[in-house]
Amino acid sequence: GAVPALVAVRAGLVKVGVDPRDLDFLLTPGVLKLAARDLAVAVARRQSGGTTVAGTLAVAHAVGIGVMATGGIGGVHIGAEITGDVSADLAALGRYPLVVVCAGAKAICDPRRTAEALDSLGVSVVGYQTETLPAFLARSTGIPLAHRADSAREIAAIVRARTAMDAHQALLVVQPPPPHAALDTDELGDAVTAALAKAETDDVSGADLTPYLLDAIARATDGRSLAANLAVLEANASLAAAVAVACSEMSAW
Repeated sequence: GAVPALVAVRAGLVKVGVDPRDLDFLLTPGVLKLAARDLAVAVARRQSGGTTVAGTLAVAHAVGIGVMATGGIGGVHIGAEITGDVSADLAALGRYPLVVVCAGAKAICDPRRTAEALDSLGVSVVGYQTETLPAFLARSTGIPLAHRADSAREIAAIVRARTAMDAHQALLVVQPPPPHAALDTDELGDAVTAALAKAETDDVSGADLTPYLLDAIARATDGRSLAANLAVLEANASLAAAVAVACSEMSAW
């Protein structure tokens, strides 16, 4: 009952509703990752790229879309106390009042510091059928959540109340990965630690770090992290669709 709209930038045009058959350009080696700060430059230079959570939030808000889905958000990276590496996704979540469905912060982030940053930004976090923050590709970080909802209609009711209160931050809805696809928490932690060590050895940083680490984690888990990631994307898209329909039925906006 929902209408999906894939977001990307193609030859300087911001596309909302890219045909799935026309996504091969995103698989091109060296394709750009476009955060909100990069969109104007990409348009002016007629570049192509995929949008990050921050970039997608900016585009969706501009055209009036109220719900978006992703795998995991960026957050406060592990070791950020030294590197200062904090994802622009967090600032965007504090700026755009969309519903964002995800499985928590990406595995390369510090979940506790990310949760604290979200709290500081005024971003409400609601666990979908869970009382603890998911660990992206694993079921739980063990970090308790203040709020839980067990249906899309519960989430829509929260959205309606937020609209009446003129909320200016995102509502982050987090759900764990499907049990059949989730990785063991300790296994995921070991893979992340090894990937971070290899990234330091190879002197990888900045925008290249996230794809590098996710690829290293996939190799360390014999591809099971990729399967888990795909399962997370599908589950989150399904929940986001249900929330969008419920919001429409309840006139939540």
